[in-house]
Formats: sequence, structure tokens, C-alpha cells
Amino acid sequence: MTKGAVIVAHHERAEAAALSLSASKWLADHGFTVWMPPEDATALDLDDLADVRPPGEADLAISLGGDGTMLRTVELLGGSATDILGVNVGQLGYLTEVEPGALRSALDRYGAGEYEIEQRMMLSVIADPVGDVPPCTWRALNEAVIERQESGHTVRLMVRIDGAPFTTYAADGLIVATPTGSTAYSLSARGPVVSPRHRALLLTPVSPHMLFDRSLVLGPEESIEIEVSGHRSADLNVDGQRATTLAQGSTVRFRAADEPARFVRFGPRRFHQILKAKFGLSDR
Repeated sequence: MTKGAVIVAHHERAEAAALSLSASKWLADHGFTVWMPPEDATALDLDDLADVRPPGEADLAISLGGDGTMLRTVELLGGSATDILGVNVGQLGYLTEVEPGALRSALDRYGAGEYEIEQRMMLSVIADPVGDVPPCTWRALNEAVIERQESGHTVRLMVRIDGAPFTTYAADGLIVATPTGSTAYSLSARGPVVSPRHRALLLTPVSPHMLFDRSLVLGPEESIEIEVSGHRSADLNVDGQRATTLAQGSTVRFRAADEPARFVRFGPRRFHQILKAKFGLSDR
């Protein structure tokens, strides 16, 4: 049976076009059907690779970019059990596995079965707006954020955990993050750093106007429901992308998604050493 591979690339990285061609040639030579989402192929002038078939049909996804491209790749896969190989053509590279010069050797190792799959917990997000609007569903690798629309004003957000009322926050917003997302927006809001090996839900307030300003770390079997309880509307953003507007009475439910993201790894990946390097921490 023919295997499929989809290439997702940053639209503004000159190196991404050459890497896409190199990867597509290797994949075709090794029995893969290769394609790119049409918007990616057009942006990089690689129209011969454009195909409208769902990325989730691929056995392997190659992400050429930084962490933002990795997030977009995960979103495009829609929860499918597709292996993801991240190539760092960006700046941060928390999520990517190899540098551009190592792409060919990485593909050789993947083809030879010399790799492991690291599963990362994802977040299921279900928004239930008021009125006749049907519920909407998303998945997040990093986080979902409910935040204020108006500068200078807080929003009031009622939180329930496993259906039981917890408290109402007056804050600029609330972040619900995965362990992977603990080093993203949640970190800038003084949330805890959590190893991505864990499965957990992190609830972190953004600039709370109340005495209780701590993050909560909940178990993966627990659920969070947030209701917009004040008269001010709020925005829901999922992995950095605006998802919808929430009026008073709207609710959003969060839980650990059933489907994990599947990252290709070629050796032990010590999260704390990556964190140390990214923040320039010294040994003493």
C-alpha cells in the first residue's frame, strides 16, 4: 500500500522551498505519494506539489518552519495518527527535531525505522455560544485563551471544574494550557513550567484583579468549563489564532483530547536541557 506524506512549510522562509523540493524527491524515491496544501505550494511557487486532499490522510507530515508552523501542521492534521517531523527553519524551535542541514539524514533514519514517536497531549476545546449558534470544536497543542476585547477593562469569567463551581475571575483573561504550552503564553503570565511528558491541564489567569492569582495544575481526567459571566464580551483564541467571540452567557469546555500529537524523535530529548539552552541559563 502506497504511503502518503504531506509537507507544510512557512510561507516566508526562502529556505523552505529548497527543503520542500529535497524532501519531496527523497519521499517519492522511497515510495511516498507527496503533496502540499495548495496555499503552501502557491506561496513557495511549488504548484506541482499542490493537492487538496486532507493532510490527515498522510502517514508522515514534514513541518518546515518554526514552532508556529508546527502548530499549524498539528491543526491541519485534525487529530489524525500522522507522524510529524519538525525541521527548524524558524527561530525558537521548541517543538522541531532537526536543523535544515540534517533533513536528509533524518529522512534516511525515518525510512530505516530508527526513530521513536513522542506523544504530546492535546486540548479539546468546545465553545457553546448563546443563541442559536451551534457548538464549535477545536484542538490545541499549546493553549486556548479567553481574553478581554476592550483595553482598560477586565472580563468576568466563571470557572467550573468537573461541573462544580470554583470561582469567578476578574482578569484580562484565562489561559488553559497543555504541558507543551506551559512554555508559551502561560509562561509569560507566570504559569508553571511543566514537562511535556506529563498529561495535565494548566489554568493560568492573565493579570487578575483579585487576591487569588495562582495557576492551577489539574489532572488529565478533569475538565474545565469557563462561562463569560459579565456584560463584556471576550475573544477565544486557540493556539494563537482567533477562534470566535463569546458574549455574556457563552461557555467553553476544556478537556484532554483523545488524540495525541505524534512527534518523530531520533534520540533522548531532555526537556530541561532544551529549556536551559533557550533561556541561556548557566551551569552555576
